[in-house]
Amino acid sequence: MNKLLTAIALSAATLTAPALMADTAAPATDDEKLAYALGVVVGERIFGDFGVLDYDQFLAGVKAAGDESSWALSRDEIGAVMQSVQQRVAAEQARQAEAASAEIRAEGEAYLAANAEKDGVTVTDSGLQYRYLTKGDGAMPAAESRVKVHYTGRLIDGTVFDSSVDRGEPVEFQVNQLIQGWIEALQLMKVGDKLEITVPFDIAYGPAGAPPSIPPFATLVFEMELLDIVSE
Repeated sequence: MNKLLTAIALSAATLTAPALMADTAAPATDDEKLAYALGVVVGERIFGDFGVLDYDQFLAGVKAAGDESSWALSRDEIGAVMQSVQQRVAAEQARQAEAASAEIRAEGEAYLAANAEKDGVTVTDSGLQYRYLTKGDGAMPAAESRVKVHYTGRLIDGTVFDSSVDRGEPVEFQVNQLIQGWIEALQLMKVGDKLEITVPFDIAYGPAGAPPSIPPFATLVFEMELLDIVSE
């Protein structure tokens, strides 16, 4: 995001990098070292957020900070400048997020279309896709059932975002307290079944996603094994 801010935050600023002050002696005293260290800390933050700007004006502002009567801009003008920058940054962040979400959504739709053509894949009315990896012969849970499940969840690029298998500990859930894709899938399963399900975003975590692991509009893939119905 710092790169984004570099590109847009101060589009009206002078963007020519200042020459290094070669004649500035290295800091020697404690006070000089403190001043230099503060300059580096503040400078890194400024450069990270705003990129290269007019450092002469920046230093003039730093030097004037202790005497408001010498300021070239009023406090209200300074507030207006900062508010304008924040608005531009927020607008650009929103644009970038919308573009990224549109890309994720399109990739998910393409993945679903391709996956639906694979052997053994069934597509339900909701858009849920599933195929059997192992078939069991046990009981089937209802929406109110509490079940024990082993699962691995991943994004369509293969990134694993959660896995009870990796943790080595199955998880108990009440069926009707899960995302819609899981509620539907579990009620299609018998104890002993292991499915691969592919869940469109609208029956997964929707436009919001589940940050930081699951982005907005993400299509998700789970391998899930129904181990037991703990209670009805």
